Order: sequence, then structure tokens, then C-alpha cells
Amino acid sequence: MPKPRTRSYSGYAIEALALLGKMVRCARTERRMTTQELAERAGISRDMLHRIEKGDPRCEIGVVFEVATIVGITLFEPESIALQGRSRSVDDKLALLPKAVRQTKTEVKDDF
Repeated sequence: MPKPRTRSYSGYAIEALALLGKMVRCARTERRMTTQELAERAGISRDMLHRIEKGDPRCEIGVVFEVATIVGITLFEPESIALQGRSRSVDDKLALLPKAVRQTKTEVKDDF
């Protein structure tokens, strides 16, 4: 049976995940929540919460965002209305951009 390939992540991504994990742990502790309480509230296992707090890149992004929201970490905008406005702004920008990106073929000039 072939061995599954290991995904590599940039240093920036690893540092950002570690930072977010530390922020979750700090916010949970400041709110005096146990890992069990937060895990139950998020609908995940304590093991998953530990992985999030350690910055494991294999955790589902939706679960990480939910945990961050529960402990009060603002990821993009402090309020839902502002987040919706920002989302509409990006939608407008996407509407102006091409639907697909294709690499342009460069013509090789080899007639000397």
C-alpha cells in the first residue's frame, strides 16, 4: 500500500496557525473555560481542540473559525454587518476580474 504524501506548508502559514492557536488558548483561559467546556460548545473532541491550540494545519478551517468565534477572537471584522459589507466588496471585485486565469503562451522566436 503506498504511503500517503505529506503536505508541506510555508513558514508563514505555520507561524500564523501557531499564533491563532495560542490566541484561542489565551482567550479560553481568560474566559475561565476548560478544554472540555469549549470542545462541547464547539461540538468537537478535546483532542481536536488541543490540535487547534497547537496550530495543527490539518484541522478543518470551519472548526477553527467556530472555536475562535466562541472565545471572542475577531478574525476579519468585529461585527457581522461589517463582515457582510466586506464580503460584498470582494464580490464586486471578483465580478470585474476574469472568470478564469490561463497562462499566456509565449511565442519562441528561434529564427536567427
